[in-house]
Amino acid sequence: MAEIKPNNEEEQKTQSTMEWAREKYNEQYEAWMPWIEDTFLKYFTKDNRTSYVARDSLDKTKVTGVEQVDKLQDGANDLAASQIGQGGIMEPVGNLASEGMKRADPRGKGENTKGGLNVPVVSGLGL
Repeated sequence: MAEIKPNNEEEQKTQSTMEWAREKYNEQYEAWMPWIEDTFLKYFTKDNRTSYVARDSLDKTKVTGVEQVDKLQDGANDLAASQIGQGGIMEPVGNLASEGMKRADPRGKGENTKGGLNVPVVSGLGL
């Protein structure tokens, strides 16, 4: 019996279609994910990017395994991070640093963009 082999042209066409779909998905992900992250932080937490990163980094610096000391350190970390978050004394500094983080974000960098939020409709609203 003859061995049936798939048509090489059909396989290439299907593969190129899948590659095209993957590429388009990645483009949309890179364009919208920074905005989604910012919107989530704005409405569901008291953080901006800067305070979120500060809180996460400070949580990784547990000095001891003693529960009381860790709770004290958690309180100090939360206080420090909340001061640069929404409603904190240093909120303008946190927002400025967050904008810098968005511009440095490798996602959203296309041929005609400077990185960060490259969705003009959303960024035009000031979100």
